[in-house]
Amino acid sequence: MSAETSNNKSVFKYNMSFYYKSTIIYFIVFVLYLVIRGEFVEDSFTLVISDPVLYFLGLIVIFSIAALLYNQLLNKHIEITGNGIAFINRFKERRFKKEQLVFIKFFRQKGSERSKRMKIVRIKIENRLRPIMFRISDYENEDDLYNKILEMKTAIGNK
Repeated sequence: MSAETSNNKSVFKYNMSFYYKSTIIYFIVFVLYLVIRGEFVEDSFTLVISDPVLYFLGLIVIFSIAALLYNQLLNKHIEITGNGIAFINRFKERRFKKEQLVFIKFFRQKGSERSKRMKIVRIKIENRLRPIMFRISDYENEDDLYNKILEMKTAIGNK
């Protein structure tokens, strides 16, 4: 997959694969547990519904589906243009021009040996108390995103 690029604008969508995978795995475990705990009696299947583990697994599946739907609804993405960067979701859009960027720093996530994938980006903005931080691996096309952020870092020269 490549980042959507049009007239010097790159869009990097939030990576939803973790939510899809975890929801599928939790659902499979839930169904397997249902089948294992159920009773086969004379060619019929009786479901045991008084099992607290079954309720717990059901809650996990429901929360996982809710988290998936919530993040799907947010539609988070990063947009990098020739003159700035934007952090966008369905409800809010924060755009910053290159002139507003004070510095961009890369940090490795604790316990990570992988170079680019687990890097955390810290962007300090003028007149803003807290820097913006995000993990490169949270977005699709990590290598392209890393390269675009690196280009932006060299362009602003880390004042």
